[in-house]
Amino acid sequence: MSAQNTLQIILKQGVLPLFYHPDIEVCMGVLDALYAAGIRAVEFTHRGDAAETNFIAIKASIPTRYPDLNIGIGTLKNRAQAQKYHELGADFLVSPGLVPSIAQYASEHNMLYTPGCMTPTEIIQAETLGITFVKLFPGNLLGPEFVSAIKELFKGMYFMPTGGVDATDESIGSWFKAGVSVVGMGSKLISKSRLDQRDYSSIEQSTRQVIQWVQSHQANR
Repeated sequence: MSAQNTLQIILKQGVLPLFYHPDIEVCMGVLDALYAAGIRAVEFTHRGDAAETNFIAIKASIPTRYPDLNIGIGTLKNRAQAQKYHELGADFLVSPGLVPSIAQYASEHNMLYTPGCMTPTEIIQAETLGITFVKLFPGNLLGPEFVSAIKELFKGMYFMPTGGVDATDESIGSWFKAGVSVVGMGSKLISKSRLDQRDYSSIEQSTRQVIQWVQSHQANR
């Protein structure tokens, strides 16, 4: 799938869940819950020793279990990691900061790459590299006010705060009102306590609610 097609799926969804867990059975339980709630794009993060093994298992399950799911890989820091996960079937690439070598690799392979940025300088650098979808990270340090202040400077750029987005209508609404296109949600949606308790039904219910809030705020923009 092209970078533009992947981006459109994420923009339409309006929320990008992200998670990692060392237990593949837990990973599958989370994906079952997210998929049942209507999620069709997920970021699996490269944050532990089992990340590669679990990603391979997840990709193997997609044709029969999640036929239209786009699975990306996050927490990438260099080109070698990007290439490895691309070869393993990643649909898109995400990093906590702007990595020009990953941007170049993604461009060469028509893949969506979403770098983390937290200053106008970094966003300008991303824009110069041809990037149109930026992760504002850490969102809790920047806040919706940051988006309101800079959005007019970057016409055609889509913003996604990650970190600092609570699973509440008020929090999600404040970000969309400020001008973001997507909210990234990790532990505020897929919390450690829910993972520890294998409480997949709560993850599904919360995700359904988040999607409803997102759709409401998308419609009111």
